[in-house]
Amino acid sequence: VAILDGRLPDGSGIDVCREVRSRHPEIAALILTSYDDDEALFAAIMAGAAGYVLKQIRGNDLVDAVRRIAAGQSLLDPAVTERVLDRLRSGPTRDDALAPLTDQERRILELIGEGLTNRQIAERMFLAEKTVKNYVSSLLGKLGMQRRTQAAVFASKHPST
Repeated sequence: VAILDGRLPDGSGIDVCREVRSRHPEIAALILTSYDDDEALFAAIMAGAAGYVLKQIRGNDLVDAVRRIAAGQSLLDPAVTERVLDRLRSGPTRDDALAPLTDQERRILELIGEGLTNRQIAERMFLAEKTVKNYVSSLLGKLGMQRRTQAAVFASKHPST
């Protein structure tokens, strides 16, 4: 089990989680963070994290969380679970958020939401990795985003189907 800080000085523990999970899917990840925000939680889930707990957790509870994740369970901090369930129950919203995207960009956004890297997307869609990178840059621009993590969270909130 990899225990990752949600925010790092040079980036995001969520990005590290995605990278670790893509290279070593057998490693389960637990995000430990002091930030109680839905965007980070959903990004962690989309990156493949098996657990998400706040740093206010007591030591023995953290040890228990690591054991549960090592046993193959998933874990969300009780402080955020109710919000997640409410959000899931409310279902996807119908809006025009995806309107500016081409069909190809929508498909790539969906795969970003599944946690795939540019290389994995390229292989799945039979495209050059550079082409995928260009599509990602284009869709980020159209959606007013700067980071891939934002796109992954957006994809979870706006399913294309």
